[in-house]
Amino acid sequence: MSNKMKLVCHCGTINQFSIEKLDQTPKCGICHQNLFTGEPLEVNSEHLIKHIEHSALPVLIDFWAPWCGPCVNFAPIYSEFAKTTGNQLRILKVNTEANQQAGIDFNVRSIPTLALFLNGEEKGRMSGAMGLPQLQQWVVQQLSG
Repeated sequence: MSNKMKLVCHCGTINQFSIEKLDQTPKCGICHQNLFTGEPLEVNSEHLIKHIEHSALPVLIDFWAPWCGPCVNFAPIYSEFAKTTGNQLRILKVNTEANQQAGIDFNVRSIPTLALFLNGEEKGRMSGAMGLPQLQQWVVQQLSG
């Protein structure tokens, strides 16, 4: 088993580093920014695919739009969740208004929609806003099932 892992930066660079460095605030080899910020990472369609295909960690995506009331109300909960996960998940946001093709490609029919990927495969999907305890429970259920 390899002790190396890959993680995509906000700049789109695919970084590879030893698993031991995961707890040491790894930085991007190109832009030198922290790979984890404690906040959801806003990505475009191109970077979304890179994250799903190259992340050694589970990738949780919030498909949302700025005109969607439930999306706006859910945003602080999703941000709080990002703070609690540390470096155990890759927490992403995709604005489906600005990245309409992503919504089409991922068959998003309503927003907000959460999709959870592991090793490039979708593990679960949930539509609608939820509270922090429900979000935490849903993610754990998807990853343990």
